[in-house]
Amino acid sequence: MSSSTVALADADKKLTQFRNCRVLRNHRLVEDDVWVRGGKIIDPEKVFFDEKRQADVQIDCGGSIVAPGFIDLQINGGYGVDFSFDVETVQEGVLTVAKGLLAHGVTSFCPTLVTSPPETYHAVLPRIPRTAGGQHGATVLGCHVEGPFINTDKKGAHPPECIKEFEQGMTTVREVYGSMDNVQIITLAPEKAGAAEVIQELSNNGITVSVGHSMANLSDGENAVHHGARLITHLFNAMLPFHHRDPGLVGLLTTDNIPRDALVYFGIISDGVHTHPAALRIAYKTHPSGLILVTDAISAMGLAEGRHRIGQMEIEIRSGRAYVAGTNTLCGSIAPMDECIRFFKKASNCSIEYALEAASLHPARCIGIEKRKGTLDYGADADFVLLNDELSVQSTFIAGECVYRANGVDSNAL
Repeated sequence: MSSSTVALADADKKLTQFRNCRVLRNHRLVEDDVWVRGGKIIDPEKVFFDEKRQADVQIDCGGSIVAPGFIDLQINGGYGVDFSFDVETVQEGVLTVAKGLLAHGVTSFCPTLVTSPPETYHAVLPRIPRTAGGQHGATVLGCHVEGPFINTDKKGAHPPECIKEFEQGMTTVREVYGSMDNVQIITLAPEKAGAAEVIQELSNNGITVSVGHSMANLSDGENAVHHGARLITHLFNAMLPFHHRDPGLVGLLTTDNIPRDALVYFGIISDGVHTHPAALRIAYKTHPSGLILVTDAISAMGLAEGRHRIGQMEIEIRSGRAYVAGTNTLCGSIAPMDECIRFFKKASNCSIEYALEAASLHPARCIGIEKRKGTLDYGADADFVLLNDELSVQSTFIAGECVYRANGVDSNAL
């Protein structure tokens, strides 16, 4: 056995106790310890009684909140990187973003591609495999492909010349995307001809189907859910506004015309720009179990104001907002996840526990990974974030190892 193999085996056996903290478990903050071994959260009672062991390492969390690592299901890029445009360097770009997200408590994410030509999908998707997180950056859960099967009338920042129809159903989908092995979520407009059959097949193959960039009425949305759709892309944005005679896709939050076991989730951008605080409160009070905070962040997140690119289009940052260049059309957020959480909590007046779960447990449930991500239950991956009472990130852990520490945080404690 090599020395490196022995070192890995020793690391798997190392028992670490995180103490003096308030842990988010079962929707409550409780004074408890977090025990980690082999990259997993473990039940300390079994260690005490079966192995009669004490912790090898004790870490004093200084009274911090310990919450599951945040999961961002919709992020187009950041730190100067655009997943849709930087085709030749997308692998390095994903690493850059994955590393940058750690400072904001994000431990897993879905790199998101906006509407693009088929050759872009063919080139980019194979280059973004699902990848475990670590010191190098957050876990890549699979890509979110937003388009090109969307409605031109609700294209937002998506280039209209690249928008497609389901001309031959799934055959067309496969031709446009190429391999879908690395795809986790697809956003499409459910009113398009042939959409129902495509939604059904995608869902059957384990891909989460989201409805968005759409002119769909409520009936179209309900039909999509009956065929397997489970998510709404950035609620209120790029869809018909709520109307009392036909509430459109927004009506999916309260409809009784879908299967009883079909919980509809919805992403919402709480960056102080895309969604009014009153709209955030409406969504939260109407359907709290389905609310997922997403950043929809673009390449300009973390950069200075000026012109940048998103996909095939020029965008412009003015006064902390991102627009299609030369217009007043919003095209994405530049607010990181921890900022979105803080804004949402203030706007909705929800509990700390709820705000944190909207960025962790809810997205994990939506894509079916809640047994290992988005929770601090025993057996889950030891991906978590330490925060102060203002919900500012103090440190971030992946598989029980510290991957980010804020300036001023005691390195001896963590």
